[in-house]
Amino acid sequence: MQLDLVEISPQADPPVCKIIDYNKFLYLQKKRQKEIKNKTAKVVLKEIRFGPNTDDHDFNFKLKHAKKFLEDGAKIKAFVFFKGRTILYKEKGEILLLRLAQELEEYGKVEQLPKLEGKRMTMYITPKK
Repeated sequence: MQLDLVEISPQADPPVCKIIDYNKFLYLQKKRQKEIKNKTAKVVLKEIRFGPNTDDHDFNFKLKHAKKFLEDGAKIKAFVFFKGRTILYKEKGEILLLRLAQELEEYGKVEQLPKLEGKRMTMYITPKK
């Protein structure tokens, strides 16, 4: 069996070395990194789409979904999609998104305020810990 002199921690004073099989050392190192990667939380992004003339009932329906998403720890991307001439109602879209943010205040906080990008006005909300 072939053993190697492997430097374990070069920052230590004096540096720490072990006599072990180098391939086994690499394998264990990769395994540890994989475990660390699996433990990190993955951020889920859920989208909620509105129109500029979304009715109260539809708004409340989507609000209920948004609350559930935030409670599950997902991030929300709420957007108002303007098609055709509805781009004239930018204020309506912004009011709608701000109203959503206000309703979700106790569940999450606004990461990015409503911003118009082309034909959609987007806003991001992250869950409170």
